[in-house]
Amino acid sequence: MILIATFKIAVRALKRNTLRTLLTMLGIIIGVGAVIAMVSIGNGAKAQVEAQIASLGQNVILVLSGNVTRGGFSMGFGSAGTLTIEDYEAIRRDVAGVNAATPEVRAFAQVAAGSQNINSQIYGVGADYFDIRSWPARSGEPFTEQDIRNANKVVLLGQTAARTLFGDSDPVGEIVRIKNAPFAVVGVLTPKGMSMSGSTDQDDLLIVPYTSAMKRLSGASTFRSLSVQAATAEMVPAVQEEIVEVLRQRHRIGEGREDDFIVRTQQEITETATATSRIMTVLLGAIASVSLVVGGIGIMNIMLVSVTERTREIGVRMAVGARGKDILLQFLIEAVTLSVVGGAIGILIGVSSARLLSAKMGWVTLVSPESILTAFVFSAAIGIFFGFYPARKAARLDPIDALRYE
Repeated sequence: MILIATFKIAVRALKRNTLRTLLTMLGIIIGVGAVIAMVSIGNGAKAQVEAQIASLGQNVILVLSGNVTRGGFSMGFGSAGTLTIEDYEAIRRDVAGVNAATPEVRAFAQVAAGSQNINSQIYGVGADYFDIRSWPARSGEPFTEQDIRNANKVVLLGQTAARTLFGDSDPVGEIVRIKNAPFAVVGVLTPKGMSMSGSTDQDDLLIVPYTSAMKRLSGASTFRSLSVQAATAEMVPAVQEEIVEVLRQRHRIGEGREDDFIVRTQQEITETATATSRIMTVLLGAIASVSLVVGGIGIMNIMLVSVTERTREIGVRMAVGARGKDILLQFLIEAVTLSVVGGAIGILIGVSSARLLSAKMGWVTLVSPESILTAFVFSAAIGIFFGFYPARKAARLDPIDALRYE
């Protein structure tokens, strides 16, 4: 009962200066809203990265060829082309636990169909590529092992490439010319969306057998990368180790010498990619939290002013029997009410801002219940922390001096 009565007194005191109360809450409102919005952007980016990596397939191990140094600068792994067809066949044949494997050859080329002409990305892959990537055909069907053995001129179109070249009509059975070589369209893939960086449309591509790409398009004899799928998640580490052993043996790499390739599991790629997103989320949250601290300082400032203005009122309450802890509790409740109500409004604004960014800017945002609860609890803690000093100052006033205050 005493707590309820004290709460009512605190609320009445806040209502007496409505405008000042709202202005005091403004710092908390902006701070909490900024934290919710910024963290939701970071969480959305992290979720998008994880979804994009998951789209690579399940239990996937990526093998990249070595790097080339030009002019003193490393061109990065995948630039040297140290992986061969024999390496690919050895991995499929000799590594236990491999469920599927595919090489990847990439190039850009002019593609023409009728009067349409585009510059698009060409992927040369194996028949297992579509199973590894969990990328079925929307119409038609993927090419076969026989197409790969014979280096047949067949092609599957990504959704964007199909729409650009053929509009809304079904292109299966039509002919496209890649570098003036005619390729028969055997299928159109289901849409994948944008890449992890958000800068590349994964559907703006054409996929051909890797033998056709090497023989008829790129003229290359090596691969930049291989994708290997382990039979189960538990077998991924063992398969990764065996791939390293097989490639070191085939490339005649002696003990102590550096590999001319790199092998990464999907989990390692995920951890590396999401680490950046986590750091960005923390930084955004930390920057936005500065507004919360400023809001807390504003609460302390106004509460100190309030103690000074209500010194005589405090003296009267003490004179009629109020104890120091009652005064402390009243002013502490006022500070916490300011921060909690401001925090609740800030949460609504933050959630609305996140949804508005998704709708208007196309950004992926993710507002988690944990971030809302954390922001609410933190706003209450701000009220307690910054309201305690003014409340203690009020509680320690001498009743006689307080009654004499003019």
